[in-house]
Amino acid sequence: MLGLKLPTDPRWVNIVEKNIDEILTDHAYCEQKAASTAISLIVTFPEYPELVKEMIALSREEMGHFKMVHDRILARGKTLGKYRKDEYVIALMKFFPKGGSRIDQLVHRLLYAALIEARSCERFRLLSEQLKDPDLAAFYQQLMVSEAGHYTLFLNFARTLGDRKAVDRKWQDLLTHEAEIMKELGKKETIHG
Repeated sequence: MLGLKLPTDPRWVNIVEKNIDEILTDHAYCEQKAASTAISLIVTFPEYPELVKEMIALSREEMGHFKMVHDRILARGKTLGKYRKDEYVIALMKFFPKGGSRIDQLVHRLLYAALIEARSCERFRLLSEQLKDPDLAAFYQQLMVSEAGHYTLFLNFARTLGDRKAVDRKWQDLLTHEAEIMKELGKKETIHG
């Protein structure tokens, strides 16, 4: 369903199991960045009322997810760790050239967001199926479903607002690029890397 060309090595979950506090901190910041992305799309592309409406709802949902993860961190007797850059997102966002038409810029941002959500969904599925902590596994099962919805939301907007054939070609090219990125990542206690 997600179209990812290189699945995550299942051994990644073993790294996560040994570093739950680190993955929760990274996850919390991913949710915060997802909310920021939705807000940025509203600010940058206000002329698309349907997009604005959906991004308002999405920003609220993502901040709700941030709170859920933060609450889990606090329940473990920890505090939110330091912010760290997301190597995956940095590498991914170098794919499309800067500039271009306004609609190209929007489509590119939507495709990046769709792919980030797809990879998160795939990773959350692994966590939901393989984590030994049943409560945490159930938590990631719930979030996996949500991420799948976000992935389709962004991809559908890209296909609706852009030229469908061009968008589908760009999507396949981006998936191929992302697979190359993933060959180098997946060895850390981070959601994407």
